[in-house]
Amino acid sequence: MFDVSLTELMVIGVVALIVIGPERLPKVARTVGHLLGRAQRYVNDVKSDIQREIELDELRKFKTEMEDAAQGVQQSLNETGASLQEPVQQFRAELDEVAREASGKATPAVAQAPVTAQVADASDEPARTIAPPSQNHNLDLDLPAAEPAPRPAAAPQQPAPAPSAPAADVAAPAAKPVSPSGTPS
Repeated sequence: MFDVSLTELMVIGVVALIVIGPERLPKVARTVGHLLGRAQRYVNDVKSDIQREIELDELRKFKTEMEDAAQGVQQSLNETGASLQEPVQQFRAELDEVAREASGKATPAVAQAPVTAQVADASDEPARTIAPPSQNHNLDLDLPAAEPAPRPAAAPQQPAPAPSAPAADVAAPAAKPVSPSGTPS
């Protein structure tokens, strides 16, 4: 702070000793030391306050920069969302139009019941029912459509027997006899 050398301090001490006297010099030195300590603490407090203000200003600037960046990102997201909504809406409208055209062209019989075909091998297996391919598959099958056999109106409906599988494919477990109490023996 002050550029004071050791010789200058000795001159000041000798003058103070002559002017103040040896009896009061220790009290005065103590008081001057306290005053210099207070002054030094005050200067340090002012420096730290200035430093805090500078840091707060930097933080405020940083905060505004981050808020501006966040607003820019939000705006770009909104623009991107809006630009993506338009093709999605067009695609949805086209799908609705295609669905309306498809529902207008479909006949009620085709729309309600799928067509099945009966295929029989030359082997001993009974005929298997094959469902037509779904709309997701591009299969071309030239199978004749089989008409269902007429059923008598008065006869109660019985479940159809399951087709028998060849012994090599599926082995049926042996049935265990059951005791009258209901537990297997």
